[in-house]
Amino acid sequence: AGRLLQGLGSGAISVALYVMVGRHYPEALRPKVFAAFSAGWVVPSLVGPAISGLIVQHLGWRWVFLLVPLLAVPAALMLRPALAGPARVSAPAGAEQPDDRVRWAGGAALAALLLYVGGQQHGGVAAACMIVAVIALLWCARRLLPNGTLALRRGLPSVIALRGVAASAFFACEAYLPLLLQRERGLSPSWAGAVLSLGALGWFAGSWLQGHQQRGWSRQRLLRVGTVLMSVGITATLAVLFNAVPLLLALAGWALTGFGMGLIYASLSVLTLSLSAPQEQGRNSSALQLSEALCVATALAVSGALFALFVETAPHTGYVLCLAITVGLAVFATVVARRV
Repeated sequence: AGRLLQGLGSGAISVALYVMVGRHYPEALRPKVFAAFSAGWVVPSLVGPAISGLIVQHLGWRWVFLLVPLLAVPAALMLRPALAGPARVSAPAGAEQPDDRVRWAGGAALAALLLYVGGQQHGGVAAACMIVAVIALLWCARRLLPNGTLALRRGLPSVIALRGVAASAFFACEAYLPLLLQRERGLSPSWAGAVLSLGALGWFAGSWLQGHQQRGWSRQRLLRVGTVLMSVGITATLAVLFNAVPLLLALAGWALTGFGMGLIYASLSVLTLSLSAPQEQGRNSSALQLSEALCVATALAVSGALFALFVETAPHTGYVLCLAITVGLAVFATVVARRV
């Protein structure tokens, strides 16, 4: 119930922030605004994993969850004065009723849940649950995302699709990286957490560059470069699976992966607002977040099921299969980027 409440709040915040940027900032300033967004979380991302690792190592993992909510209270108090009466824009004529979208979103959430449940089963039951869940996810996503998103239609549909593909590649790799570093390379929890900070630092650098670059690169070019860098970075990161590969290569690879994501993530945010009429900015920003959430949930569920299948008998094979999925998603992102 707590996670459900947290997710409702996070989803509302993300969409509202995008709409406020679209309402109050001219198009020329939006790349810098989204770069500033990344700066807002880069410091916590730099120090947070390392601090969490120390807390886990010396106090226990429960204290991480007990301390985090205390940070939300001052954040809420600081935010209130800045939110005085944002402009309202009426919904477009003939728009789908909110209740319909809530039902489809609820169906997508239940399908994602079934996907995770299926991953914990065995044999035919697991396969049946996951097949039904994927079909239901695609059916609900078709009603929640702009027309043509699943077919990778050029323009806004491919922008929405690319957010999901790129985010699932990045976050699926990030999910297994600390465990991989601890179990296969012998790092402590605090050092494994510190490695994640390199990705955050790279993400901020890429986001800052896309907002301040002087070469006049188009958004399409930034996306193509970003997806290639992310693919190369994830491949280098996964080389840590082989003990003969220096750990330094994986660290550099994860920083490069974050740099590519910084170029991609902010550029997709800018493009979504640019390709949306004012009255559609909320809906399309919502679709951007939904694409990311559904794709990341699917990638984590499928890779988690594979990892659970091999973790007892051949954990190295489990790592290889799971992380190969992330490489495949990253390479697929380079294809989608050419259709934006």
